[in-house]
Amino acid sequence: MPTKRGKWFFAILILLILSGIILPFMIWGARFDAALSLEGTRTWMANYGAWSWLAGVLLLIADIALPVPSTIVMSALGLTYGWFLGGLIASAGSFLSGMFAYLGCRWLGRPAALWIAGQAGLEKGEQLFAKHGGWLVAVSRWMPVLPEAIACLAGLVQMPWRVFVRALACGSLPVGFAFAAIGALGNTSPSTAITLSALLPILLWFATQFLIRKSRL
Repeated sequence: MPTKRGKWFFAILILLILSGIILPFMIWGARFDAALSLEGTRTWMANYGAWSWLAGVLLLIADIALPVPSTIVMSALGLTYGWFLGGLIASAGSFLSGMFAYLGCRWLGRPAALWIAGQAGLEKGEQLFAKHGGWLVAVSRWMPVLPEAIACLAGLVQMPWRVFVRALACGSLPVGFAFAAIGALGNTSPSTAITLSALLPILLWFATQFLIRKSRL
């Protein structure tokens, strides 16, 4: 029974997390997309004057629970502040979103996860994130829905926070700068940004792992 529970109940836990993220998109996604167009988001942020950047960051953090089109928000930050400053702000928002999801699930969600998946199920998740957690966190930042789900799972299985922070930074920086550049340049095709933000996290993760191993020699 423990083996079966460990095999299937961790998958159930993943499905529950994904359902909790996807459900708001199904209910309110169209409304958010309509309200938060590129110009609409820029106008909304401009209402806060000098605090427009903070409004953008809070929108990105709200993406944990609400169907906020994060790539549009990042592009609006680039349109407002330029590719460099807008990229820094967008990257910070993506990073903070991941950190809040990770910390919230690490501190508050583990008892519920134990109840759903059991000890064997969580141990299976811990093994997965011990082997592949860095890649999962870094690459997931450019995908729809997955960033929040992966960050929550990383918190639930108590992925080492130093590893998580490095991986999160490797994923958040390329995404933030790529979509801010789209907004700054007025480019309506995200294909280049998506390609770059998919490849750069992998290269950055390789680089950080290499430097860490080299420093230990």
